[in-house]
Amino acid sequence: MRTRPTTLRTLIGAAVLVLASVSPAWGRPIPEQGPVAEPPATLCAPAGTLRGTGGQHASVSLCTGSGTPMMAVSAPATCRRSACLTSGTWTARRDGATVASGPLPGSHAYPGPGTYDIEADVRVRSAPAGVDLRGTVRATLTLTAPKPEPTHSVRVDGTTLRSGSVSTLTYTVSRDSDRGDGSARFGLIGEEASGVELTTSDARCVNPLIGRHPSTTRQLHAVDCALTDLQPGRPAKVVVRVAVPDGCSTVVSKLGYWMPQGQAVYTGGMLVGPTVGCR
Repeated sequence: MRTRPTTLRTLIGAAVLVLASVSPAWGRPIPEQGPVAEPPATLCAPAGTLRGTGGQHASVSLCTGSGTPMMAVSAPATCRRSACLTSGTWTARRDGATVASGPLPGSHAYPGPGTYDIEADVRVRSAPAGVDLRGTVRATLTLTAPKPEPTHSVRVDGTTLRSGSVSTLTYTVSRDSDRGDGSARFGLIGEEASGVELTTSDARCVNPLIGRHPSTTRQLHAVDCALTDLQPGRPAKVVVRVAVPDGCSTVVSKLGYWMPQGQAVYTGGMLVGPTVGCR
């Protein structure tokens, strides 16, 4: 029975020592945090009102995405009590120079932060029908998100194809970031009606199969390559033979790749590679 008070005093003393050695949470310095990246967002501004006969009118805004590798532009409109459909084309200028353009809605590689004068030729229709207006609207939008650092690049040896000849193009595909992985899909495509033929002996590449099974017809004006070993400091080279008939054809290139958060449905990216012209 005499050992119980001794044991209790020992436990209490140990607890006091432990508490004395631990500083209170509210007394600890808060670690400094680095700058937080600007999250993706959409910036909109009123761009104008289109008016027609019979009291038709539609208020149009111009919107663009910020904080992603792509600059997505749209032109939402309000048509009184009905929903609106908008279509057309847009042009973005910075310091008076055209930096991007495309269809509405549409995307272009993000040119970087700055103040953009965006002009759009739009057609606005109501659903159900009743409003059908056309016109030009304008808005000025200032984007502050930094331009994302490129993660991949595509280069080509050879800038011009010649009509009625066979050329060899060597493409170098690089991954310059530690983010993501070494997988990518690299594609080349010529103008279908020109009769151009793209071939390669690279086992990673094929001419795409077209038609219903059991068709074995392949699309000779295109090449599709599955690259799986892209690493920083270890680019991949793809050599393609291009046979150009009497009619010319340009050859464009594209690269699709995975990025982190691979289970997300909308992940990865698409890079527009160099276009090889013809004369």
